[in-house]
Amino acid sequence: MRQRTIVCPLIQNDGAWLLCKMADDRGVFPGQWALSGGGVEPGEKIEEALRREIREELGEELILSHITPWTFSDDVRTKTYADGHQEEIYMIYLIFDCISANREIVLNDEFQDYAWVKPEDLASYDLNVATRKTLTLKGLL
Repeated sequence: MRQRTIVCPLIQNDGAWLLCKMADDRGVFPGQWALSGGGVEPGEKIEEALRREIREELGEELILSHITPWTFSDDVRTKTYADGHQEEIYMIYLIFDCISANREIVLNDEFQDYAWVKPEDLASYDLNVATRKTLTLKGLL
Protein backbone atom coordinates (compact mmCIF):
# COMPACT_ATOMS: atom_id res chain seq x y z
CA MET A 1 0.00 0.00 0.00
CA ARG A 2 1.28 3.41 -0.97
CA GLN A 3 1.69 6.17 1.63
CA ARG A 4 1.03 9.87 0.97
CA THR A 5 1.57 12.94 3.14
CA ILE A 6 -1.27 15.37 2.53
CA VAL A 7 -1.21 19.09 3.36
CA CYS A 8 -4.65 20.41 4.22
CA PRO A 9 -5.48 24.09 4.77
CA LEU A 10 -8.41 24.97 7.03
CA ILE A 11 -9.04 28.42 5.53
CA GLN A 12 -11.03 31.11 7.33
CA ASN A 13 -11.99 34.57 6.13
CA ASP A 14 -14.10 37.02 8.13
CA GLY A 15 -15.76 34.29 10.22
CA ALA A 16 -16.51 31.91 7.33
CA TRP A 17 -14.69 28.69 6.41
CA LEU A 18 -13.87 27.55 2.88
CA LEU A 19 -15.41 24.28 1.72
CA CYS A 20 -14.90 22.77 -1.74
CA LYS A 21 -17.19 20.25 -3.40
CA MET A 22 -15.22 17.39 -4.93
CA ALA A 23 -15.77 16.40 -8.55
CA ASP A 24 -18.38 13.66 -8.88
CA ASP A 25 -16.09 11.28 -10.77
CA ARG A 26 -12.77 11.27 -8.90
CA GLY A 27 -10.84 11.80 -5.70
CA VAL A 28 -11.10 10.19 -2.31
CA PHE A 29 -14.58 11.60 -1.57
CA PRO A 30 -16.38 12.08 -4.92
CA GLY A 31 -19.25 14.59 -4.83
CA GLN A 32 -18.84 15.51 -1.17
CA TRP A 33 -17.79 18.78 0.46
CA ALA A 34 -14.19 18.86 1.68
CA LEU A 35 -11.21 20.96 2.56
CA SER A 36 -8.73 21.59 -0.23
CA GLY A 37 -5.23 20.16 -0.14
CA GLY A 38 -3.07 17.48 -1.65
CA GLY A 39 0.10 15.49 -1.61
CA VAL A 40 3.62 16.62 -0.78
CA GLU A 41 5.96 15.95 -3.70
CA PRO A 42 9.42 14.37 -3.21
CA GLY A 43 11.95 16.99 -2.10
CA GLU A 44 9.24 19.57 -1.39
CA LYS A 45 9.06 21.40 1.95
CA ILE A 46 5.72 21.23 3.76
CA GLU A 47 4.77 24.93 3.50
CA GLU A 48 5.88 24.98 -0.17
CA ALA A 49 3.56 22.03 -0.80
CA LEU A 50 0.68 23.77 0.99
CA ARG A 51 1.10 26.97 -1.03
CA ARG A 52 1.46 25.01 -4.30
CA GLU A 53 -1.68 22.99 -3.62
CA ILE A 54 -3.63 26.16 -2.84
CA ARG A 55 -2.41 27.79 -6.09
CA GLU A 56 -3.24 24.67 -8.13
CA GLU A 57 -6.67 24.00 -6.62
CA LEU A 58 -7.93 27.45 -5.59
CA GLY A 59 -6.09 29.79 -7.96
CA GLU A 60 -3.32 32.37 -7.88
CA GLU A 61 -5.52 35.19 -6.51
CA LEU A 62 -6.27 33.72 -3.06
CA ILE A 63 -3.88 35.30 -0.57
CA LEU A 64 -3.15 33.66 2.78
CA SER A 65 -2.16 36.18 5.44
CA HIS A 66 -1.49 33.57 8.15
CA ILE A 67 -0.49 29.89 8.09
CA THR A 68 -0.10 28.00 11.36
CA PRO A 69 0.40 24.24 11.75
CA TRP A 70 -2.54 22.91 13.78
CA THR A 71 -2.81 19.11 13.97
CA PHE A 72 -2.43 15.86 12.05
CA SER A 73 -4.54 12.83 11.32
CA ASP A 74 -4.15 9.59 9.38
CA ASP A 75 -6.25 6.85 7.81
CA VAL A 76 -6.54 4.53 4.83
CA ARG A 77 -8.65 5.79 1.92
CA THR A 78 -9.60 4.56 -1.53
CA LYS A 79 -8.87 7.11 -4.24
CA THR A 80 -10.75 7.05 -7.55
CA TYR A 81 -8.87 8.45 -10.54
CA ALA A 82 -10.37 10.26 -13.57
CA ASP A 83 -10.02 7.09 -15.67
CA GLY A 84 -12.06 5.13 -13.10
CA HIS A 85 -9.33 2.99 -11.55
CA GLN A 86 -9.01 2.93 -7.77
CA GLU A 87 -6.13 2.72 -5.31
CA GLU A 88 -6.01 2.21 -1.55
CA ILE A 89 -3.62 4.72 0.08
CA TYR A 90 -2.41 5.26 3.65
CA MET A 91 -2.76 9.04 4.10
CA ILE A 92 -1.12 11.26 6.71
CA TYR A 93 -2.92 14.61 6.88
CA LEU A 94 -1.01 17.69 8.09
CA ILE A 95 -3.69 20.28 8.86
CA PHE A 96 -3.01 24.02 8.94
CA ASP A 97 -5.02 26.93 10.32
CA CYS A 98 -5.04 29.54 7.57
CA ILE A 99 -6.50 33.02 7.32
CA SER A 100 -7.08 34.45 3.88
CA ALA A 101 -6.89 38.14 3.06
CA ASN A 102 -9.55 37.76 0.34
CA ARG A 103 -12.09 35.33 -1.12
CA GLU A 104 -10.82 35.16 -4.72
CA ILE A 105 -11.21 31.50 -5.77
CA VAL A 106 -10.64 29.91 -9.19
CA LEU A 107 -11.23 26.17 -8.88
CA ASN A 108 -9.36 23.53 -10.86
CA ASP A 109 -11.09 20.39 -12.19
CA GLU A 110 -10.76 18.52 -8.87
CA PHE A 111 -13.68 20.57 -7.52
CA GLN A 112 -17.08 21.49 -8.91
CA ASP A 113 -18.08 24.19 -6.43
CA TYR A 114 -16.97 26.10 -3.34
CA ALA A 115 -18.61 28.00 -0.49
CA TRP A 116 -17.58 30.29 2.35
CA VAL A 117 -19.62 28.87 5.24
CA LYS A 118 -20.45 30.32 8.65
CA PRO A 119 -19.85 27.84 11.52
CA GLU A 120 -23.57 27.49 12.26
CA ASP A 121 -24.19 26.33 8.66
CA LEU A 122 -21.38 23.76 8.35
CA ALA A 123 -23.51 20.82 9.51
CA SER A 124 -25.98 21.35 6.64
CA TYR A 125 -23.31 20.39 4.04
CA ASP A 126 -22.66 16.81 2.89
CA LEU A 127 -19.17 16.76 4.44
CA ASN A 128 -16.85 13.85 3.85
CA VAL A 129 -15.82 11.87 6.93
CA ALA A 130 -12.31 13.40 7.13
CA THR A 131 -13.62 16.98 6.89
CA ARG A 132 -16.34 16.23 9.45
CA LYS A 133 -13.66 14.85 11.81
CA THR A 134 -11.42 17.90 11.32
CA LEU A 135 -14.23 20.42 11.85
CA THR A 136 -15.40 18.52 14.94
CA LEU A 137 -11.87 18.57 16.40
CA LYS A 138 -11.78 22.32 15.70
CA GLY A 139 -15.02 22.77 17.66
CA LEU A 140 -16.96 23.95 14.61
CA LEU A 141 -19.42 21.02 14.53
